[in-house]
Amino acid sequence: MRTRELTHNQRVAIARLHALLELLPTALDKELAPAGITSFEFTLLEALHETDGHRLRLSALASRTNATLARLSRVVTSLERKGLVVRAPCEEDGRATNAVLTDAGRTVYLESTGLYADAVQRMVLDGLDDAGVDQLASLSFAILGRLDPGRRLTITAGPEGGVCAADPIAIRVR
Repeated sequence: MRTRELTHNQRVAIARLHALLELLPTALDKELAPAGITSFEFTLLEALHETDGHRLRLSALASRTNATLARLSRVVTSLERKGLVVRAPCEEDGRATNAVLTDAGRTVYLESTGLYADAVQRMVLDGLDDAGVDQLASLSFAILGRLDPGRRLTITAGPEGGVCAADPIAIRVR
């Protein structure tokens, strides 16, 4: 049986992707440490802040933050302890639970947006022009589309399951 082998350039590309996936979250966490949150917690607070009523079902929040329900539940528990989020019954479905952004959570989110934006700009975007940002979005979306073919995650489904303006036209057309 013959096995496939990666070319040198393919191995380098994957090694760099692995390094990026390993190093970026930790680097962002360090930048957000003064706000008392991690980069994943920031993403969760951002998702809640952007919704009407600052609330989402836990399953929808997991989708928006690209998390498993188990991971999301642990992080929501941590944010509850910090007073940034509360759990509340879902009014539309008594079987579901919502995560709700508190006033303290809103304050922490708003105070940390500058830290996050500065860190992302400095660590990722400063070396890219508009075409490079478009390429990054396109390449990331292409890879995510193969990892999430059912488009379970909001980032691969686009906003509210629709089309995201940052996605390449070839991928957007279904």
